[in-house]
Amino acid sequence: MMSYKFGLDEVMTKVNILKEEFTYIHDYSPIEHVGSRLKSAESILKKAQRKNCPLTVEHIRAQISDIAGIRITCSFVADTYLIRDMLAGQDDITVIDVKDYIADPKPNGYQSLHLIVEVPVFMSDRVETVRVEIQIRTVAMDFWASVEHKIYYKYDGEVPDSLLAELKEAAIAVTSLDMKMERLYGEVAKLGGESSSTTSPPGGAFSRLPLPNGYIEAFLSRLPDSETP
Repeated sequence: MMSYKFGLDEVMTKVNILKEEFTYIHDYSPIEHVGSRLKSAESILKKAQRKNCPLTVEHIRAQISDIAGIRITCSFVADTYLIRDMLAGQDDITVIDVKDYIADPKPNGYQSLHLIVEVPVFMSDRVETVRVEIQIRTVAMDFWASVEHKIYYKYDGEVPDSLLAELKEAAIAVTSLDMKMERLYGEVAKLGGESSSTTSPPGGAFSRLPLPNGYIEAFLSRLPDSETP
């Protein structure tokens, strides 16, 4: 547990450095908020039992990747990919797995980027490699996920179909809102960014960051007909 805490501290330090650097240089940060959590021993054992994982340290380390977790919230969808690429590009971070639930949402409408990374933790007598899960999503996505989690907890996982349908509609609305706000901010950034040399609004970063293949098509296919441009 101590090594996972130190791994969490390592990644949190990296994220906070990126946040402060952007704020200092660009007067803007793609990171709105950062939170972390470390699973309790009880939660780890319960998950191991659900996964039929042998209750040994070696098997738990190999099969459970979210013992240490970090959640990063951003203003815009493009910011989530920007943060992903900046973290993945660091020499001492090894990306083990990436799940892009923004370009390809889960059936219930859940949208987020999930990264499993490994970082070295330097102890007094050894170096341990620790896995950390990083979730990156917009503020709007995070609000949806928080409410969805509370609903599932309230109904002990047995959520009525009517509520599930409304959650899916809300997820589509979140996607529409994220795209609209990003477009609006981009238009404002064009007006103010051309005459300012001291700020670098996210529109500049967006132009260097291609969206994943199929992202726009996937987004448009989930919009109601009345909202399709």
